[in-house]
Amino acid sequence: MTVFLRELKVHRKSMIIWSIAIFLMIISSIGKFNAYAQTGQSMNELLAQIPSSIKAVLGMGNFDLTKVSGFYGMLYWYLLLLATIHAALLGANIISKEERDKTTEFLLVKPISRSKLISAKLLACLINIVVVNLVTLFFSVFLMGKYANGTGFTSEICILMVGMFILQLMFLLIGTATAAASKKPRSAPSVATAILLITFLISSVINMNSNLEYLKYITPFEYFKAERLLNGEGFETVFLILSLIIIVGLGFVTYVSYKSRDLNV
Repeated sequence: MTVFLRELKVHRKSMIIWSIAIFLMIISSIGKFNAYAQTGQSMNELLAQIPSSIKAVLGMGNFDLTKVSGFYGMLYWYLLLLATIHAALLGANIISKEERDKTTEFLLVKPISRSKLISAKLLACLINIVVVNLVTLFFSVFLMGKYANGTGFTSEICILMVGMFILQLMFLLIGTATAAASKKPRSAPSVATAILLITFLISSVINMNSNLEYLKYITPFEYFKAERLLNGEGFETVFLILSLIIIVGLGFVTYVSYKSRDLNV
């Protein structure tokens, strides 16, 4: 319990900063949505002239940006990127910081096993990403929901947040597995972030070129796309299974690697 509470306290500031960043992104987007909504059909005609490659890079997809659901679908792309970066960095730092900051002795004197130690750290991480997810959900519903005009927008956001949480958990464990298996603790956050950005770029490339759609299985950003979820198609079983396999596998790597490694004091 001591380790769990300590990790919550240590990472509290980071959680607040990332939550504020998400809040500012949502509130700053409201003005843009108002501008799109007021232009009506003319905005859709203008967007139709933009090359699909550019729309893919900007996360526009085939959304109707004059409707709150369509605009939020584009915004979700950026919220997802923020939330997953936070998760990846959190996972990498919470494992590597003791060796990086030369505070390993604090852990070694605790009368608990490494399995319980890593479990306490992961539980603290889980609380952090849940809070960030709930903050995103609350401000999305509160700030964007007022423009929904009773279209059931809240339920659509909730579905998107479920997808976001699964990706948060996935990248959190990419961070922990990277840090636990790495012999250079300082490099773990950079490696985890690089993996995230590479998979994000692969997703953008897939959206620009439909011939590369077969690559969608190697990038988690293709698993829970807003365009599909907002159209009522729901979660694809294959991606849910892949997510579960990745999460369990990375969790296994985290535990096994951390238990067997020599911690630098």
